[in-house]
Amino acid sequence: MKKRSHVFFLFSLLVFNLFLTDAYADNSTLDMRISESTDLMDEIMQMPESSIPSKLLTNASAIAIFPSMIKGGFVFGGSFGRGVVLHFDKNTLRWSAPSFYTIAGGSWGLQIGGQAIDLILVITNERGMKGLLQDRFTIGGDAAASAGPVGRNAEAGTDLFLKASILSYSRSRGLFAGITLKGTAIMPDNKANESYYGRAVSAEDILMNEKVRPSRKAIILIDKLRKYARQRM
Repeated sequence: MKKRSHVFFLFSLLVFNLFLTDAYADNSTLDMRISESTDLMDEIMQMPESSIPSKLLTNASAIAIFPSMIKGGFVFGGSFGRGVVLHFDKNTLRWSAPSFYTIAGGSWGLQIGGQAIDLILVITNERGMKGLLQDRFTIGGDAAASAGPVGRNAEAGTDLFLKASILSYSRSRGLFAGITLKGTAIMPDNKANESYYGRAVSAEDILMNEKVRPSRKAIILIDKLRKYARQRM
């Protein structure tokens, strides 16, 4: 057990170091991250058989979008991705500016191969939203997650909102056996937020307190979210 934990730690450290070079991305790179999130929403929502029901987006507390999360491993595995989170205020009917986030995890067991995954998480309630404001939020530990229903005409059952704080939607490329989000951690990318907004701001400042204004790229993403949720101001 001790040897297995040691190897798992080393593999996780390798995954972390692999992506460390992107930790201090400039604003053009961060703009691209927002644009990639917008493109991913477009691509998923334009496929009727696998789109997120608009009812879910209308009632969501937040959405997290991670284009091209990388998963890989050989018995011991790891995953890493960067993306954005936006909060929907049900009182003002406004989406917040995006806060930059990272997603990472490790696993062991029957798994082999590598995979790039486009991942969207619909946060269904305030419990899940509060979790995202923590320094580290673990899927399956801090809040339950389930695969979300698909199809624009799909009826979202109330039991999904009661049982799962997170509904996940993914699109994969490559081969991988034993994929799971359980134990995956989502963390605010504070360095990216500071770089993009020009000052130190917390995820709570961005998502809940409206202390920053959306950029031009962010406004495009927000307009898409309103369109797909069929929301009107």
